[in-house]
Amino acid sequence: MKFKLTLLLLLFSAGTLFAQQKKWTLEECILHAEENNITIAQFELDLENASLDISNAQGNFLPNLNGQLSASNNVGFSIVPGTNAPTTESTFRANGGVSSNVTLFNGLQNLNQLRRAKLNAIASQYRLDDLKDDIRLAVANAYLTIISNKETLTTQKAQYAVTEQDLKRTAELVEAGVLPRGDLLEIESTAAGQEQAIVNSQNLVLISRISLAQLLQISDYESFDVAEVDYEVPPSEVLNLSPKEIFAKALTFRNDIKFSETNVEIAAKDLQISKGAFLPTLSGFFNYSSGYSNRNQIPDVNNQLFRPDFIDQLWIFDGISYGAQLNIPIFNRFVNKNNVKRAKIGVQRAELQLEQNKLDLETNINQAYVDVNNFAKAYEAAQKTLEARRLAYDYSKERYDVGLMNAFDFSQAQSRVDNAEANVVRTKYDYIFRLKVLEFYFGIPIKLN
Repeated sequence: MKFKLTLLLLLFSAGTLFAQQKKWTLEECILHAEENNITIAQFELDLENASLDISNAQGNFLPNLNGQLSASNNVGFSIVPGTNAPTTESTFRANGGVSSNVTLFNGLQNLNQLRRAKLNAIASQYRLDDLKDDIRLAVANAYLTIISNKETLTTQKAQYAVTEQDLKRTAELVEAGVLPRGDLLEIESTAAGQEQAIVNSQNLVLISRISLAQLLQISDYESFDVAEVDYEVPPSEVLNLSPKEIFAKALTFRNDIKFSETNVEIAAKDLQISKGAFLPTLSGFFNYSSGYSNRNQIPDVNNQLFRPDFIDQLWIFDGISYGAQLNIPIFNRFVNKNNVKRAKIGVQRAELQLEQNKLDLETNINQAYVDVNNFAKAYEAAQKTLEARRLAYDYSKERYDVGLMNAFDFSQAQSRVDNAEANVVRTKYDYIFRLKVLEFYFGIPIKLN
């Protein structure tokens, strides 16, 4: 028993350790965000409501069925059912029945309401998918920010390791009297600055991890982390396309555009529904009723009055009515007329919103296209700058080692290399994200491998 308990504890501890060491990939983050985002959950409920609206619209084509029951007791003067004779005795009555109504024609409003409900469900799906698109981009941006901050931290630690070696060597030369003590202080100042930069980068890594964890609805910030992968700038076919080509493709599948287009169709259905109110409405009805009274009397074969029992009265005094009713709208205080005008305004508003969304999309694509080119140039320039700074640093180190450069100038050369390396990391991930945004507008899923 003790062995089994120990084994279970070991397995639990191992599972807990594994959970704490889990490194999230971008695909896992996106999937988790889609499954746990609160706004997505709210939009999914809206989609369920839209499905119920379809069911309601379908039910409008069916007849309804209702039952009625009533019972009363009269004390004092009343008329005896059946004989119409007056009486002052207590009279008990019970009545019941069923009724049904069905709309045969109402200006096609039921049909248009069903079509509108279906369009609204489609629009709700487009809105949900558009939100997921936004969340995917937000998760990708937050994910790349963590990777960028981590890579910057790694670079700074490597730079600090080199500075530690220089610090040790300079201390030995100062102890031997070869270099002045001021050189050692200058190198120590450089090392202290790098330590501060490392602390700042560690804080940035933590903050960016917390930001992504909050986006994913994960409260365990301490154990949350992403997979440490050094992403290279990927090749992309979208760079061979013009903004107009990307925009033309985006119009065919973007959920925000589809949502606006569907809203125009919904507004058109609202207009048809409002116009249908001007047409006559034809409905059919059916009623069945029966009743009982303790004072009911009917003549027998000998024309003598007698009181039937409860069951017999239900069959004797039952009745059926059925027919059709036609309602013709003539004047309703301008309500229908104004509803049509409002529906026309709704169509115009939806059409204008669609055009505005297209303009916004085109603007965003143009901006994304410009950003990609600008950050590509910035990344290329940062790489060239880093290469030049490293050559300058190597030359400075050679001069410093032989005493031809003071420690201040040497630390400045080191600082310029540090800044150039940090700039390369930043511009690289800025470029990767902008490239992914542009690909996303073209319909390419967000992937980093």
